[in-house]
Amino acid sequence: MNDEMRELYQQMILAHNKNPKNFRVIDEPSHYAEGHNPLCGDNLNVYLMVDDASIIQDISFQGSGCAISKSAASMMTEALKGKTAIEAQELFDLYHLLVTGKLKPEEAKALGKLTIFSGVWEYPARVKCASLSWHTVKAALDKEEVVSTE
Repeated sequence: MNDEMRELYQQMILAHNKNPKNFRVIDEPSHYAEGHNPLCGDNLNVYLMVDDASIIQDISFQGSGCAISKSAASMMTEALKGKTAIEAQELFDLYHLLVTGKLKPEEAKALGKLTIFSGVWEYPARVKCASLSWHTVKAALDKEEVVSTE
């Protein structure tokens, strides 16, 4: 990760941690899951309203965790709103490859701003922080209520 990308990464992490988007509970969600990262203590709940056409009409989260976990969840909710469940799965797959260092940011254009997490693979303990919300959404869409990064 070059210095410019590192600076952008830090700014985005801090901004989304301080003022997370979609940090709330959806009343009567169609899908819900709890995510846990025992390694660093991150815990979050993800709420979704998915319509009959499998489009994510609304998505939110609540919980506690490190700045990376919280900002990744915030940015994820922005990226997934309006997407189909299949598109969400495709983005999950791309994101997972990106944060584990198996995909270069320039090969992940579909992720948009989420490519700022590309350097996370350099810090293996942080990969779970950056991907907890994604695993939790996947669990919710698969109707699994609890998921852990362990």
